[in-house]
Amino acid sequence: MTTERLELPDSDFLDIAWTGENSGPAVLLLHGLEGSLRSHYATGLLSALHRSGFLPLFMHFRGCSGEPNRLPRSYHSGETGDLQQVIRHAEERFGRPVSAAIGISLGGNVLLKWLGEQADASTLRTAVAVSVPFDLNDCAMRLDQGTSRIYRNHLLKRLRASYKRKRGRVRMPVEVDVDRIRGFREFDDKVTAPLHGFRGVDHYYRESSCRQYLKYIKTPTLVLHARDDPFMWPNTMPGAADLSPAVTLEVSDAGGHVGFVHGPHPLNPGYWLEERIVSHLQSFFGMY
Repeated sequence: MTTERLELPDSDFLDIAWTGENSGPAVLLLHGLEGSLRSHYATGLLSALHRSGFLPLFMHFRGCSGEPNRLPRSYHSGETGDLQQVIRHAEERFGRPVSAAIGISLGGNVLLKWLGEQADASTLRTAVAVSVPFDLNDCAMRLDQGTSRIYRNHLLKRLRASYKRKRGRVRMPVEVDVDRIRGFREFDDKVTAPLHGFRGVDHYYRESSCRQYLKYIKTPTLVLHARDDPFMWPNTMPGAADLSPAVTLEVSDAGGHVGFVHGPHPLNPGYWLEERIVSHLQSFFGMY
């Protein structure tokens, strides 16, 4: 795995990585909340893409590659400017366009929002989004219910740690005792929103949720979702009226949040998600 630090126009940075130098289409992977190359889905998916002849690229959001970024601001569910920068840089770096992108969870929300904003101007030929939090307010409320709180507590623990690591290196414009925060709405109201120029959590969620952008997407896009995703309710999914003709929503009864394993033996599972994504890309690009 080769890594590179990309300097951004605002004097900040983010890190990208890629596997090999295959001559096939370049495919960019965007991770989920507090994710990285170490996320459970990343290594397997990048390897599967490389074995199939693609050039897999990985984009770390700001501050997610193991080193806090330089500025008080970081990344969030609606930040699409950094994605645009990475796509442009990759085209220059590899001498070919990024042909496809895959967004996981938060990364899927960023990707779908960007595709809707770009509409006909999108340079991607196809895209895949997985376990997307289509409505951020719905997801924040769902994660306060039942066993979903297990996921909420795990992610909040990581968000608190990231905030405190950065506070030790960067003077923060907001001073918050993050250890007292118990939910996503509170964290996003006290930390995410003010750091990124939003008037509060409702403004942030309203502007950043991708569901409202889906009808504007012109790039052929596959969206993979599970009805039992613990991050949202079944009706959080978009309906047919929300989708442009370019978007295909593929829903399974089971799969959880970025799970999608199959097979009769739990100690030797099959990773359906990897297979489905690679199959879609192979079919789209005629690579068999």
